[in-house]
Amino acid sequence: MKQRAFYLSPQQHLYALAAIILIVCAMFEGLASSASAQETVMNPADALYCQERRLGYYFYCVRPKAEAPGPAGEPQAAVTATEQLDAITKSLRELKAKAIIEPTPANVTAYIRFQREQLDRASLFSDVWQRAIWQDPGLDYTLERPVSTLAKRQWQDSRQQSRDAVMAHLSSRYGLFYFFAQSCGACEVMSPIVKSVAARWNITIRAISTDGGPSRHFPGYKVETSERTRMGLEAKITPALVLWDSLTKRPIPIGYGVLSADELQDRIYLLTSKEAGHDY
Repeated sequence: MKQRAFYLSPQQHLYALAAIILIVCAMFEGLASSASAQETVMNPADALYCQERRLGYYFYCVRPKAEAPGPAGEPQAAVTATEQLDAITKSLRELKAKAIIEPTPANVTAYIRFQREQLDRASLFSDVWQRAIWQDPGLDYTLERPVSTLAKRQWQDSRQQSRDAVMAHLSSRYGLFYFFAQSCGACEVMSPIVKSVAARWNITIRAISTDGGPSRHFPGYKVETSERTRMGLEAKITPALVLWDSLTKRPIPIGYGVLSADELQDRIYLLTSKEAGHDY
């Protein structure tokens, strides 16, 4: 069987040549559009060379995305003091961990040297701190609450005079509720203290037995009939002390348990003459 010859007319030659030119142009456009980013959709020609034959990076099948350049002359952000301190802490922890896990002389020495540098830094900070306080009285808290023996004694004497002046006029406005129990061992210690403080400043005291038992220090006691509930005191702890403000008609809890005479008077002084935040 004879094969028939395949002939193209001049017009068909022109059509074929135009088609080849269009295909070549399309291929060059595809290469140009993928120059700045990795291609995600490939044309048939690219699929043949990149997917089936896997020619790879150097045949423009896989191209890295170019990083966008920053504005010309843009300054880099300065490292803050907090970031520097965090970096020092991180380095110290890393050196310590390495010295523990791999305790070679070099690792241990590196950790000790770095730690010593930070100790010197902390000592310098402490020294400058102290000098700043010495030179600026507004920063020196010891002017309000002395810590040296001589200055503290003088402050305590002045404080006691102020406290005694307040306590001397306390009875005109305040009374004292004292809750105790016969079975309470701490009440046996606290009862004479309460009685002596109240007698010294002429404060009216009402002793209330929470279990109905008597007290040899307060023979005129009363048995409790929900006084603490009416005062809003839910705790059933004894001994308990409460000031009663006759002007505002409100209770002022002083404390629970055993208190010394000085501590009891200090609490009364603070609660009746000082606002919170003005004595610390």
